[in-house]
Amino acid sequence: MSAASHWSGASQAIETTIGTPGAAFVVFPLADSTRLGIILTKMGRVTWSGFSRLVGLALIAAMIGTALAQTPVERGKYLVNTIMTCQNCHTPKGDRGVPIFTRDLSGGLSWDEPPFKVTASNITQDKTHGIGAWTDAQVKALLRTGKRPTGVQLAEIMPTNFYGIITERDTDAIVAYLRTVKPIDNTVPDPVYKIALPHVAAPGSEKPFTEADLADPVKRGFYLATIGHCFECHTPMGPKGREFASAYGKGGFDFPGPWGVSTSRNITSSKTKGLGDWSDAEIKRAITQGISRDGSHLKPPMGFEFYANMTDADLNALVAYLRTVPAKE
Repeated sequence: MSAASHWSGASQAIETTIGTPGAAFVVFPLADSTRLGIILTKMGRVTWSGFSRLVGLALIAAMIGTALAQTPVERGKYLVNTIMTCQNCHTPKGDRGVPIFTRDLSGGLSWDEPPFKVTASNITQDKTHGIGAWTDAQVKALLRTGKRPTGVQLAEIMPTNFYGIITERDTDAIVAYLRTVKPIDNTVPDPVYKIALPHVAAPGSEKPFTEADLADPVKRGFYLATIGHCFECHTPMGPKGREFASAYGKGGFDFPGPWGVSTSRNITSSKTKGLGDWSDAEIKRAITQGISRDGSHLKPPMGFEFYANMTDADLNALVAYLRTVPAKE
């Protein structure tokens, strides 16, 4: 059945079901295998514009309902271990950079840069060396502002400048999951800050998204790309920081490591330099398997193994958003 036929059927359902006093239950055939039921408690004729609003609200409710089917701990675990790739930095690495999951989230990678020398913190529930003694409010404040309970501003190697967008529900879920992480007694070196570090919100992350925002596939994709801090790596660095205004998604940032030097790719919609000519399947394969369009293997530190566990719906939303990123050559 065509989409037009579905809409026609939905229109007929409205015309034939509404019109008598009292509540009515209307079934809208939105897809071959899907029926959407809405309880209507007001009598009267429903116009096409009214129908559109009803369907929009119902779709929002359906999407939120799917997410709410997860417990907060399950939702937090999904975010932490997939799109946010927390293990990529906070879990120690063994041979060839393979994460040591028996010591999960107990402290990991180090960075020695002109403004700071830092090591990814122990974020297990250890009360001495981890975050076990922190309150929920303190954990949330760090995610939103990048400030420790002491008031010290973290280096934005920890991408808290992207986390302001996280919904209230997802923030609660992340904290709920972190509370379940087994405590590991592991001391990491104290950070050394050579200057007072700023906290500058990444574009679009200035305030939390709402659940209604996540019902739009492109907005949901932007949300995922932001909490996944994709454009932290895929935007070049200039003298004053990331060049979001002029080179958002252009790539060109180098990552030296055991793999040699990895240079972030252009992930804009450019057909010559970016993803504009890639199929959806090719983009998803690059994200989840680290395989480029030509079949070559992409290098770390991109967390392919974490993205491989994302849902199809989230991958589809991420691709939908990437299609909208203005081309940069």
